[in-house]
Amino acid sequence: MTTVTSANSATPAASNSASSSSNSAAASGLSSDFQTFLTMLTAQMQNQDPLNPIDSSDYAVQLATFSGVEQQVKTNDLLESLATQLGVMGMSQLAGWVGMEARVPAAGYYDGDPITLAPNPVQGADQTVLVAYDAAENEVWRGTVPVSTDPYDWTGLDSSGTPLPTGLYDFKLESYNNGTLLSSDQVEVYSRIVEAQGTASGTVLVLQGGVTVGTTDITALREPA
Repeated sequence: MTTVTSANSATPAASNSASSSSNSAAASGLSSDFQTFLTMLTAQMQNQDPLNPIDSSDYAVQLATFSGVEQQVKTNDLLESLATQLGVMGMSQLAGWVGMEARVPAAGYYDGDPITLAPNPVQGADQTVLVAYDAAENEVWRGTVPVSTDPYDWTGLDSSGTPLPTGLYDFKLESYNNGTLLSSDQVEVYSRIVEAQGTASGTVLVLQGGVTVGTTDITALREPA
């Protein structure tokens, strides 16, 4: 059965804020350390043994090393800024998906209107049976459907023809050949996208009923019927 997951509460804004604070603190600390380094270097030059002065190349190495660290911090800040901008661009593009129907291997939300399914029988099947499960993983309906990849509208009725309660339902397609079960596979459903969210692990799409999926889980998009 497909597990319905909830969106991670950590948002990119919070993550970026924490990261920016960390980078600012690092930069501030580095600036302070650099001033301290220069003070110590000046004192070292003033108090060196005139008969055995420190090689000027040693000073150059120390300065180059510290300068390299400073440059690395600045580079990290730049990369962080670029990553933030790319994240915003991705979110703005995904915003255009909101309101469309996505085909995903996830639970579908039944609210009285039929759920459109995308069955995919295995090769060699001569009979296919669709099985519906509620959120508690109880089988609530079973019926023979055409051996076809054409979309199928599940009307939300139980085996006695009574409408089932509003909620999330999972579907599996059992493929048979000569009465022998070949496989039982997750059926993709068409669900309306209601929101695009940024999380610490990336962008997710929230579907009707609260199901969240990654953008790579979507196999097709279509305008609402």
